[in-house]
Amino acid sequence: MSADGFEKIADVSEIQPGAIKVAKVAGSEVWVANIEGAFFAHPNKCTHAGGPVGKGKLNGPVIQCPWHGSKFDVRTGEVVGPPAKVRLPSLEVKLEGNAVLVRVV
Repeated sequence: MSADGFEKIADVSEIQPGAIKVAKVAGSEVWVANIEGAFFAHPNKCTHAGGPVGKGKLNGPVIQCPWHGSKFDVRTGEVVGPPAKVRLPSLEVKLEGNAVLVRVV
């Protein structure tokens, strides 16, 4: 991990608009979504039952957990469909050149 806590997840070209990439960083699985050219990252663990949210279906800015169907706004982590009641934690994302970096601390 770098001194500022950011780790490279992918090149920008690897995560096209409307796509998700799941990666392991610092021993944790995270996912990054590209929503109309903006990148958002969250831990790959649903707040309802721990499901792999990053493996779910992305429809615009909303992702649906594949286990029980909870829906979250990728941009904020807020719950937009049950059964989850707690928002997804958001991770800080920055772009450096062509690299997508996520802060995992």
